[in-house]
Amino acid sequence: MPNQQPLDTIFQALSDPTRRAVLDRLATGPATTGALAEPFDMALPSFTQHLGVLERSGLVTSDKAGRVRTYRLAPAPLAEAEGWLSQRRAMWEARLDRLDALLLSQRDDRIVRGVK
Repeated sequence: MPNQQPLDTIFQALSDPTRRAVLDRLATGPATTGALAEPFDMALPSFTQHLGVLERSGLVTSDKAGRVRTYRLAPAPLAEAEGWLSQRRAMWEARLDRLDALLLSQRDDRIVRGVK
């Protein structure tokens, strides 16, 4: 099986509601650590751990100017996760289509034979 580590870190980062909320906020544009932390009822060190997880996963990037760190959304990992999910969705849709065709053919066979 191919190396899943990048996907693992992406999905781990996405598994937390705080981190998803940060990504939602960053979808509107860059923001400083303080601006991102403001809506959350947690200590800044705890919040910055969430930012670290997002940065290690590649979902965000940051720049530091003096004492101010600004975060930006990095969409490439989201596209990678979406691609993985799309492949699975296509596989399951194909399987369900085959199952549906099988069940319909069995139903049609029963109708032709007069069996209920």
